[in-house]
Amino acid sequence: MIKKLLFRLSVTCIAFCSLIDAKAQTINWAKDGNSYYQIVNGEIISVTLPKSDRKTIISRALLTPTGKANAIPVRSFQLSDDGTKALIYTNSKKVWRYDTRGDYWLADLTANKITQIGKDKPASSLMFAKLSPDGNKVAYVSKHNLYVENIDGTGAKALTTDGTDRLINGTFDWVYEEEFDCRDGFRWSPDGKSIAYWQLDATKIKNFLMINNTDSIYPFTIPVEYPKVGENPSACKVGVVDITTAKTSWLKVPGDNIQHYIPRMQWVPNSNDIILQQLSREQNESIVFICNASTGSAKAVYTEKAKAWIDAQDEWKWLNDNKEFTIVSDKDGWNHLYRISLDGKKETLVTKGNYDVIDVKLIDVKNNLVYFLASPTNATQKYLFKTKLDGKGKLEQVTPSVLPGTHNYDISPNAVFAHHTYNSSIVRPITEWMNFTTGNPFTMDGSITTQLSKQEAAKNKVEFFKVTTEDGIEMDGWMKKPDNFNPSKKYPVVFYVYGEPASPTAADTYGAGRNFLYAGDMAKDGYIYISMDNRGAPVPKGSTWRKSIYKNIGVLNIRDQAMAAKKLLATNAFMDKDRVAVWGWSGGGSSTLNLMFQYPEIYKTGIAIAAVGNQLTYDNVYQERYMGTPFPSKEAYIKGSPITYAKNLKGNLLYIHGTGDDNVHYQNAEMLINELIKNEKVFQLMSYPNRTHSISEGEGTSKHLSLTYTKFLKENCPPGAK
Repeated sequence: MIKKLLFRLSVTCIAFCSLIDAKAQTINWAKDGNSYYQIVNGEIISVTLPKSDRKTIISRALLTPTGKANAIPVRSFQLSDDGTKALIYTNSKKVWRYDTRGDYWLADLTANKITQIGKDKPASSLMFAKLSPDGNKVAYVSKHNLYVENIDGTGAKALTTDGTDRLINGTFDWVYEEEFDCRDGFRWSPDGKSIAYWQLDATKIKNFLMINNTDSIYPFTIPVEYPKVGENPSACKVGVVDITTAKTSWLKVPGDNIQHYIPRMQWVPNSNDIILQQLSREQNESIVFICNASTGSAKAVYTEKAKAWIDAQDEWKWLNDNKEFTIVSDKDGWNHLYRISLDGKKETLVTKGNYDVIDVKLIDVKNNLVYFLASPTNATQKYLFKTKLDGKGKLEQVTPSVLPGTHNYDISPNAVFAHHTYNSSIVRPITEWMNFTTGNPFTMDGSITTQLSKQEAAKNKVEFFKVTTEDGIEMDGWMKKPDNFNPSKKYPVVFYVYGEPASPTAADTYGAGRNFLYAGDMAKDGYIYISMDNRGAPVPKGSTWRKSIYKNIGVLNIRDQAMAAKKLLATNAFMDKDRVAVWGWSGGGSSTLNLMFQYPEIYKTGIAIAAVGNQLTYDNVYQERYMGTPFPSKEAYIKGSPITYAKNLKGNLLYIHGTGDDNVHYQNAEMLINELIKNEKVFQLMSYPNRTHSISEGEGTSKHLSLTYTKFLKENCPPGAK
C-alpha cells in the first residue's frame, strides 16, 4: 500500500529499477525482543543481544528424519509461543512469483523428534502451515482446501472439501496475489477453536491461453486464469470453520461479493470478532467491518471515500487494550497514521504535518511512541522519525542527519535494539546493530560510521537535480555523467523511465546511475544516464502528486517526462539533442513506447521491454485502480495506450517481450506489431520463447538480453563525446 510508497517494487509491473532498496533483512525476533533467531549452517540458532551470544535451538541432528542421511534444508521456520516446538518449511516451489508451496515438518524440542506434517499429501503441496495458538495442532492448505492435524502427524482432517483450481479456499487467485499481495488466506482464531479463511470463486474468470511452441513437436496451450479490464473479478467471501465439526459459517458482509474486494482480514485479539477491509470495484471506497464470528453479523466502523483510489491496508495494530486499531490514510492530502476506536466513534490523527508516513516500523505502546520512515524535505531519501502515539507530540528525526540517503530499521518488539541499514548513491549498503534506547551502536568497530570510513570514495558521483517543466511541475532526478566529462563537448543522453504508480526510479540509493542491462560501463563509454520521477510516482510528495495520474496513465506521466527532458536538453549544451534514447521495462516499457510515439521530436531511439501496449489487455485490479472501470467509456484507456499513437513512430525502436509472460501478455506485442505494420513503421523485434515477465529463464537468456540491448543502443545512439 501507499504507506510503503517510496520503494514499492510491484510484482505487477516489474520496474527493474537500477536502485537498491536498503531494506534490512527481516529479523526473526524472539517475543521478548532481547534475542532473535537465524538459520546458520543448516541449524536454527538464537542470538542474544547485545553481546550476540549464540545458542543452537534446533540442531542438524534433530532436523534429520529417522532413516535419512541428511538434515532437512530449512527454508523458513516458526516457533510456538512457548518455544518448545518449531514448524519447519522446506522443499519449496514457486506459485507464480514466490515459493509459497512446499513441505512442512514439526520439530518437537522437548521430545527431540521431528515429524512430517501432511505426509499423505503430494510432495511440495502444502501452503502457509501454522501452529494453533496452544501449539497442539497445525493447519495448512493443500490443493485449495484447508486441513488440520495434530502436531504428531495424526488426526488429519479436511476442513473444506469443495476446493478446486477455480474454487479457492485459504489462498488466492492470480490477480489477488499479484495486485493485493495476498497469499496466505487463513487465520487461526485466538482461542484456537476455529479458522477464518478467504474463499474465492474464480469459476467464471476466463482463461488467457499462452502457447508453448518449443517444448514439444506439437505446441500446447497454457491456461492462466486472468481477469482483464472490464471483466468481473472473482467472487470473494470470508468463512469461519469450526475445527471440531468442520462446518463453515459465512460472514454476512454487505454488498455484492463480485463487485467488491476483501484484500485484508484478521482476528481482533482476544475476541470472537474479525476485522476486514472491503474495497469497491473501483477501489475508491473502503469500509472496515467488525464481524462476529458466531453470528456472521458485520458492522461498518470506518468508511473512507476518495476521488481516486484507496490502498489496501497493512495489518492493523491494536491499542488501548484492543479497543482501538490503526489505519494509514492520505485522506487529508498526506499519508498519515490514525487510531480508530473499535466502535468507530472516535478517530485520532497520530502523525501530523505536511509529510508522508512511508512505513510504520514500530508502535511502542509502553512509551507512547510510534516510529516510522519519512522524508519531509527530500523525496528521494528516507529516514526514521518518531512522534507521540496519542497524537500530541511533535515530529522528531531519529536518524542522524549527517548520513544523507536511504535508511531502514528493524526494531525489536521491546524497542531496546534495532538493526539499522543505510545506503545512498555513493554508499554501498551497510548495517549496524544499535542500542535503540541510546541510539548508539553496540561497538564502534561495527558501526556505520566506521564502515563508512573504510569505503572508497566514489570518483564519478551521481548528481541529483530538480527540473521544473513548462507546466510548472518540479521533478526529482539523477544524472550520471561520462567519465572525464568535458562540458564543452556533446554527449548522448539515455533516459530510464518507469512512470506508473508502482515504483519510483530517482531514489538516492546505491545503484542509482547504473544501467543493469548495459553490457559494459555507460559512463566509461561516454553516455549521460538520467532518470526522473513524474507525477504519479509513489514518492513522499503528498497524495495530490501521487494521485494526479488517476485516469491519466499514458498521458500525464508521459508529458511530465517529455517536458522535463525537453527542459534538460534546452538548458544543458553538453547534451546532444540528436542522440537521445529512452528505455524501460513493463510500465517503463509502456512509457518508452508512448514517449517515442507522442514526442518523436525529442526521443530518437527507444528500447521497450514487456510493455502494456493496450491498457485494455491488463488485469482489472491494477488497471481499474488507476484508470477507473471502463464503464461507460473506454476513452481514458484508449487515450493512454501506446498502440493509439504507434502511427507516429519516427525514430529507432527495439521491442522485446517474452512469449510466456503471464503478467503482461505477449498479445500486447502482437497488437503493437500490427499497428506498426499497418502504418508502415520499420522497427526491430526480439521475442524470447516461453520467457516470463522477467525474461530470465533459460540458459544464456539474461546475457543475450543484455547484449541485444547494448548492441541496439550503441548502433542507434552512438556513445562518446563530439
